[in-house]
Amino acid sequence: MPNNNVRKVQKKLLSDNWYTLHKYSFEYRKDDGTWETQHREAYDRGNGAVILLYNSEQKKVVLTRQFRMPTYVNGNEDGMMVEACAGILEKGNAEETIRMEVEEETGYQIETVTKVFESYMSPGSVTEILHFFVGEYQAEMKVGEGGGAEDETENIEVLELSFEEAKVMMAKGQIKDAKTIMLLQWAEINGLFD
Repeated sequence: MPNNNVRKVQKKLLSDNWYTLHKYSFEYRKDDGTWETQHREAYDRGNGAVILLYNSEQKKVVLTRQFRMPTYVNGNEDGMMVEACAGILEKGNAEETIRMEVEEETGYQIETVTKVFESYMSPGSVTEILHFFVGEYQAEMKVGEGGGAEDETENIEVLELSFEEAKVMMAKGQIKDAKTIMLLQWAEINGLFD
């Protein structure tokens, strides 16, 4: 349903180097009925998918560790982040994308994934909707080393941790990635390891 409080939207491309950054100028109707001009920038990196790989029998999770430049320039001393496996959607298909990303990043080939929710990750400036999944893995599903696609310069380290260890890392601030925290909390709330 269109928002009748927004009109005269104009879009200007500011950058299309890595993804796209647009400046939007528009009029917004305030509660008193008057219109005001507003300007916002929106970064479009596409939509994505993320998954918490878990082994219910061993009560373990598989996470990744990699360098993230934006965190480095914002005070994360070494720029390294512990995260759940994730990626930008390929052809708009979240399930297909996340299974492919799991194999590329972790070396596990999983068939069954369950979507648990979706979320805008930073709605004040980024257009991305992230699709959240969980998927169970077993040792025999390991078909490769993982580490990410060579042409994507990811350099990913694969971590297999107990669920309890992951929760402690989150509590100590060693896991600061929002999507990973959300999935670990979802697992706790929903008794994934009970």
